[in-house]
Amino acid sequence: MFLVNWFKDVLNYLGLFPKNAKIAFLGLDNAGKTTLLQIMKNGRAGAHLPTLHPHAEELVIHNIRFRTIDLGGHETARRIWKDYTSDADGIVFLCDAADRTRFKEAQEELANLLEDRSLINVPICVLGNKIDIPVAASEDELRRSIGLPHHMTSGPEVRKGEVERPIGLFMCSVIRQAGNGK
Repeated sequence: MFLVNWFKDVLNYLGLFPKNAKIAFLGLDNAGKTTLLQIMKNGRAGAHLPTLHPHAEELVIHNIRFRTIDLGGHETARRIWKDYTSDADGIVFLCDAADRTRFKEAQEELANLLEDRSLINVPICVLGNKIDIPVAASEDELRRSIGLPHHMTSGPEVRKGEVERPIGLFMCSVIRQAGNGK
């Protein structure tokens, strides 16, 4: 239940907690998208095959209905993200904080989302997942590595007078159901 309440708090922080919402879960393959959805739905994690096709789930958390779309993160799946994000109320972008070899790739995909003019007002919640792994990047390292400083709505990197964008970075371990609540 911790993860569900924590996730609700994160979505509320970003203004993503309306009565009904369509939320797209994006990120590279093996970032934890399907695991997060399964824990939110069933309260437990299990072994999952890579997501090959878009998968929709409807979740009800504290009488709030979410339509979630897990789009997969392999290169072919990323080509259709735009088809599913155009009418999204929010985006949750998961990044494997323990796999530095893929930070550049994650940065490019996140930059594509941030440059999409149709998503300019869509809140984006970036989850730095797998912080339970000893080699995981710190929040500051991940923020710099995936190019978030100039997009943040709050924090030390936001300059006065900049147009704020509804985006935030939260570090977590989906599998351990733990995270920061900044």
